[in-house]
Amino acid sequence: MKKKLMGLLLSAAMVLGLVAGCGGGSQTSGGSDTQSGTKVEDNGGDVQVGIVLPTKDEPRWLQDQKQFEQILGDAGFTNQVLFSQGSSATEKTNVETLISKGIKVLIICAQDGAAASAAVEEARDAGVKVIAYDRLITGTDAVDYYVTFDSFAVGQAQGQYLIDNAPSGSNIPLYLYAGAATDNNAFIFFEGAWSVLQPKIADGTFKIANSSEAEALQDKNELSRDEIGKIIGQITTDWDFNVAKSKAEAHLTAAGSDVKGDVLVLAPNDGTSRSIADVFATDKDISSYVITGQDSEKASVQYIIDGKQSMTVFKDTRTLAADSVAMAVDILDGKEPATDSTYNNEKIDVPAKQTAIVVVTKDNVKEALVDSGYYEASDFTGLE
Repeated sequence: MKKKLMGLLLSAAMVLGLVAGCGGGSQTSGGSDTQSGTKVEDNGGDVQVGIVLPTKDEPRWLQDQKQFEQILGDAGFTNQVLFSQGSSATEKTNVETLISKGIKVLIICAQDGAAASAAVEEARDAGVKVIAYDRLITGTDAVDYYVTFDSFAVGQAQGQYLIDNAPSGSNIPLYLYAGAATDNNAFIFFEGAWSVLQPKIADGTFKIANSSEAEALQDKNELSRDEIGKIIGQITTDWDFNVAKSKAEAHLTAAGSDVKGDVLVLAPNDGTSRSIADVFATDKDISSYVITGQDSEKASVQYIIDGKQSMTVFKDTRTLAADSVAMAVDILDGKEPATDSTYNNEKIDVPAKQTAIVVVTKDNVKEALVDSGYYEASDFTGLE
């Protein structure tokens, strides 16, 4: 099971050489999983590293799939990627399938952070080391490590961008949207954004347009999880494009003239940002909007170039996947993985490795996403 160390060292050149695409699984030899369409190296049925991702219906997770398959394959490890397709039950079945194939390490991005605890406890009981990927799994001591972007910093960056690019004056309408209530990251994103937006709300610079729960807490900078949960209950998009579109339409239909004109929009990620932006762009009473996003999806990068989306938070999945693989390599080599922080999951403090983020706007999109090798210039039109 020991692998050549040279193959395991993930050099910066190799990582930067990976191009994050939106296609399906990589062309490796072996059988194909009919659920995910991913290819698996043939090693007599023995899979060393299993990866479970939330859905193949969002470009972000297909990018992550490609990184895992290429980096692990280049490092010489057998691996398989399975998708849960929005179902915690399917997620649990996926974990059980991977356990049956002999995995030693499970890298899992939970569909529901709390519900995933049962699946990872099965993995722990089978002697499998568990790495929570991008989303923390809560309420269990069966999580060994956590690899993540700094979700609080993502929210802070989104909120600060709205502050820095707000029109002048007071009572500027602020529309709030959030991710899924089942995703621990959605709480942290919102908490980070609220930490910088709240002072501007409290002093009357911004006026909350679409959440009575947030309005009731506008004088409180540090919110409890229950308080954040009540706000998210009103403004959740469920990370779903259609939900985001419907919610934005309902909010603008109900909105009075005092919360229209030049507005600010906190959108949690790129997919929901595009849906919400499309709605705001077609309302004749919205003079202009500044809207956030994250993940640097190709479609949103084009929106930024075209002036339809204001910013995105770039979370380089090449680095996140490489950090996860480096952890898996250390585990398989009997070493202690490097960590730089801890996250409390309501049961234990989970050792974690954080990955840096970059704010991308029209001004630096080429430098951040094309010159870095993440995308090709030919993927976009109007790129200067």
